[in-house]
Amino acid sequence: MILHLIRHPKPLIAPGICYGQLDIPAEISPALMTRLRNVLPPDLPLWSSPLLRCRALANGLHPQPVIDHRLAEINFGDWEGRAWDALPRGQIDAWAADIAGYAPPGGESPFALQQRALAFVASLAVPEAVLVTHAGVIRVLLAHWQGLPPARWTTLNFDYGSHTRVEVFR
Repeated sequence: MILHLIRHPKPLIAPGICYGQLDIPAEISPALMTRLRNVLPPDLPLWSSPLLRCRALANGLHPQPVIDHRLAEINFGDWEGRAWDALPRGQIDAWAADIAGYAPPGGESPFALQQRALAFVASLAVPEAVLVTHAGVIRVLLAHWQGLPPARWTTLNFDYGSHTRVEVFR
């Protein structure tokens, strides 16, 4: 199966604020829409995260995107909407010590994110698709498919509005 993984555009939020499932808009430029339309094969099915920054892009790329909660960004729980530098140091240290397994209070771990994203991909019954989603989702999927240990997950970075094409063998 071929997947076209699209990261949402830059969200309209102040720098330094933690956001995962915080539902914030993004500015979608005509240039981004043109670039993505030019690289995506026509008439592919498209699935999107339910979060506004993805949904708005998906609606511009496809007449009937399918919304799936499993494509949402990681849930940072009590950290959502707070400045990164205001988060309790002990919690940040615990996360750094267990990149895949630590869940912020009220949130989910990157491993839990990976499991729901992989379950979504396993449910697809098409040979090729577009997924409009988040850096965290793309990161945990590619880390799994590349066999990366959790300590290397953070080395995978994706620009806003980026397109990553991957062939998945199931």
